[in-house]
Amino acid sequence: MKPEPMAMASSPPISLASPAPTSANYGWLLALAATVAFSMATPIARSLLVGGADPSGLVTIRLMIATALHGLAIGLSAPSLFRLDRRHAIIALLAGVTNGIGMLLYFVGLARLSASITAMLLAMSPLVVLTLLMLRGEKLTRRHAVRSGLALGGVYLVIGPGGNVDMGGVGLILLAVLAFSSQMALLQWYLRQLDPRTVAFYVSAGMLLVVGVYWLATGMPWQPLDGMGWLGLATLALVSTFLARLAMYAAVVHIGSSQMSLLTPLEILLAVIWSVSFLGERLTAAHAVGGLLILVSTLLAIQRLNLTWRRPRWRTWFRS
Repeated sequence: MKPEPMAMASSPPISLASPAPTSANYGWLLALAATVAFSMATPIARSLLVGGADPSGLVTIRLMIATALHGLAIGLSAPSLFRLDRRHAIIALLAGVTNGIGMLLYFVGLARLSASITAMLLAMSPLVVLTLLMLRGEKLTRRHAVRSGLALGGVYLVIGPGGNVDMGGVGLILLAVLAFSSQMALLQWYLRQLDPRTVAFYVSAGMLLVVGVYWLATGMPWQPLDGMGWLGLATLALVSTFLARLAMYAAVVHIGSSQMSLLTPLEILLAVIWSVSFLGERLTAAHAVGGLLILVSTLLAIQRLNLTWRRPRWRTWFRS
């Protein structure tokens, strides 16, 4: 169903992203930095959850710190970036709420699955984005059926033919993938022209809103952390949330979401390496083959996205 046009409110002009530097090399450097930072999140979060941390409390404190850092960065450098017209503010907050739901699902699912398997399931994001486009009118092709078949075969091998992986956790992670993919689509279609700092703040605020409400509604569960636990939480908030999202949104400005998604296989590979190296996780041959099938499907989906994102109609939904 096509979304209804949103009313435009009188407001200050949209803050445009700074034009310098605008080179593709700078965009790729930012994308690589974001990829490395994001790859650390899954193994660190898994170690905290195994140590007894509550998923909702962990993600809420993480986002409180990150949102405060985003707000402080804007307040000290360019307070005018807080101003945003109503349409873009609503879209940015909606992207944040969507991503916040995904993060809650991700943390709860991660508590039930190993970090390496979770990382491989997250690799399906580009395929899900492409499927979302098809729901909006993109042509369904045989190649998409092949991509989907490879991904489903990979998931089957990753979760275990004998069903020895927590299926509830798998379902939660797949729902998180849907939420994360929806957020990336919103960024590309409607928010790419905005300053990355503004996008990061509003999206983070939307995420904090939804996870904070959930945390309050469940009685604010919290498991005290030791020194290493606080160090891990600080790394999640500062590196894998604040710095990673700033770099990601800035990279999208310079190279676009489709190019940013090219680094998804690298992020997954690094996450698996960290999980095996530091958490002592082990992968079976079936897991390795399944992960490979998912990555092949991801690369094929990314190839298609590189063409699809360039089509102007996807950026005019709220203008028609």
